[in-house]
Amino acid sequence: MNIHEYQAKALLKSYGAPVSDGRPVMKAEDAKTAAGEMDGPLWVVKAQIHAGGRGKGSFKEADAGDKGGVRLTKSVEEAAEEAKKMLGRTLVTHQTGPAGKQVNRVYIEDGSGIETEMYLALLVDRQTSRIGFVVSTEGGMDIEEVAENTPEKILNFTVDPATGYQAYHGRRVAFALGLTGAQVKQCVSLMGILYKAFTEKDMEMLEINPLIVTDKGDLKVLDAKVSFDGNAIYRHQDIAALRDETEEDPKELAASKYDLNYIALEGEIGCMVNGAGLAMATMDIIKLYGAEPANFLDVGGGATKEKVTEAFKIITSDPNVKGILVNIFGGIMRCDVIAEGVVAAVKEVGLKVPLVVRLEGTNVEEGKAIINNSDVDVIAADDLKDGAEKIVKAVKG
Repeated sequence: MNIHEYQAKALLKSYGAPVSDGRPVMKAEDAKTAAGEMDGPLWVVKAQIHAGGRGKGSFKEADAGDKGGVRLTKSVEEAAEEAKKMLGRTLVTHQTGPAGKQVNRVYIEDGSGIETEMYLALLVDRQTSRIGFVVSTEGGMDIEEVAENTPEKILNFTVDPATGYQAYHGRRVAFALGLTGAQVKQCVSLMGILYKAFTEKDMEMLEINPLIVTDKGDLKVLDAKVSFDGNAIYRHQDIAALRDETEEDPKELAASKYDLNYIALEGEIGCMVNGAGLAMATMDIIKLYGAEPANFLDVGGGATKEKVTEAFKIITSDPNVKGILVNIFGGIMRCDVIAEGVVAAVKEVGLKVPLVVRLEGTNVEEGKAIINNSDVDVIAADDLKDGAEKIVKAVKG
């Protein structure tokens, strides 16, 4: 689960991290009041969307200008005006794709004098099963280019969970960033704060870009991007309350309400599979035969007829889907349940694209009988290879 920058900063501030004073604004008429509660002399207005690259982004609507989603202003009135220009507009960045994201809230905060910009991130290192630090002296909007062109400027290391965070980890970060004097002590303290927040709140990623040295020589968290382990949200009701459903794909949101593992992709063949491994294999073989999957969808091992029906409805709601492949290997899952769900879904939502069904495993004969005895127009497949070939052929015409 992702949260907005202003929410991430409030969370880090509660742990003691140094952040700027700021106010979120959801309504244009509240912008001037929010800006007036800060001292200035500079006010930064930031679009709040779940995507990076806001500073280099641009708005689709011409009257919003082309200044990007992060703007520096010099008065309360100017800050309020820029906030009004952003709200309700669609911001396009390299992470949103061409469709962009609508800006439903902005963040106005005190401007900071910047001496140096740096990059810092904590994340779950899947290879070592540890929390890893990623550090670079080259912070700011071009960090992706640094990673691609000068990877030697990026330091990576992990923390042994047996010892947890220690002061020497913070000093390693400080020295890698070229900090000196009191900044080293500040860095050791800040890294401990971030590590504590990361572990206590079950984060998956905490990115600070940039981490800055101010013109007064102090460290400050100037931006923050945080995502949490969705499987651990039940332990953190305070974090769950921060969820902004308007930032999520409607199909993925609908799937989560039925405990379906769904991720939207950009292909043309919708997939309904049971088991994450089989779902990955299904997507791979679709690509092997010359097409692209439109989604990852694992209905799980205990899916009911109702869940299968909802899964089918989610797939067919995607206008990019030109064909559907149902690939079920019944172990815990029963093929007859899947078949009943597919038939019910087709009758409820209709079927306007080719549908290939491959069933194997528990109650497979009953499942096939349900499909064959229905009036649903289905292409039967003998195995995964056969199913992939048939759906790709049907879609390609």
